[in-house]
Amino acid sequence: MKQDSTRNIAYTVDCEDYVHVVKFNPFDSGDACSLIAYGGNNYVVVGTCRFQEEDAEVEGMQYKTLRTFHHGIRVDAIAWSPENRLDALPPLIRFCTAASDRKLRLFTSDLQDKNEFKTFDGHSDYINDLVFSPKDGQEVASVSDDHTCRVWDLEGNEKAHFVLRSPGMSVCWHPEEAFKLMVAEKNGTIRFYDLITQQAILSLECDQTPLMSADWCLKNTLKIGAVAGSDWLIWDITRSSYPQDKRPVHVDRARLFRWSQVNENLFATSGYPGKTTTQLLVHHLGHPQPILTGTAAVGSGLTWHRTLPLCAVGGDHKIFFWVTEM
Repeated sequence: MKQDSTRNIAYTVDCEDYVHVVKFNPFDSGDACSLIAYGGNNYVVVGTCRFQEEDAEVEGMQYKTLRTFHHGIRVDAIAWSPENRLDALPPLIRFCTAASDRKLRLFTSDLQDKNEFKTFDGHSDYINDLVFSPKDGQEVASVSDDHTCRVWDLEGNEKAHFVLRSPGMSVCWHPEEAFKLMVAEKNGTIRFYDLITQQAILSLECDQTPLMSADWCLKNTLKIGAVAGSDWLIWDITRSSYPQDKRPVHVDRARLFRWSQVNENLFATSGYPGKTTTQLLVHHLGHPQPILTGTAAVGSGLTWHRTLPLCAVGGDHKIFFWVTEM
């Protein structure tokens, strides 16, 4: 499907509430459809998506809600477990949320009778990001405005605790090396920790603030990307602790940075959720200008599909999807 380079939203899904966060499952769940979760003011909805870009029998996009989980409070972040299976009997759905009450909640469901959740207590301030260990899904890492990164087991016990020098904004787990964790701080420092020795092993500097979001490129784990101030920045960690590439992109401030899951040169950034619209920009490292510009009414959250060059942003009672070229 050919896209214009500007603004065209490819698909939308109507939601019952304002969407604060949206997240494609980055792992294979054993089904042709992709799992997607979005969080509103007091619930999380888990659904499946299938797009014409991957299945010729689909016209446009098919979306189906699997289950709505009562959350009771605004959802700020969602992480998927690699253990999700839609092809198992019974199926297994597992994800973790961060909420405005400074707690993590781990949800486990078989989409029938079994629906459990556990609360993890420990952070003393707003939680900005969380991630499951990608190999076995038996641990969750979270970062907070309380200047800590914490690693938890699935019972909510704290397994590791790193003291930061400023609010933790993003946390990523190395896809192959299960003991490596990346933590990005608001003061512009990105550190890598060894979970076995519980020591920092490497740090990167962006020399500008505030750093709002960073991401580890799964297609090439030597690449790290971030947004700080109104710029995006890219590092090759073998070359220097300072960015190799940076560019101003968002007029006000940049809010989120996400690498594509299918191409190591493709990434998206979003502007601050403004009073009326927020801007989504898709960038390719081979092009001087963004290859796609999208606008969403007060958008929040940013996520890439696991196998397609397709990203989604939440908004007012809607999820917006954009398709780009590779």
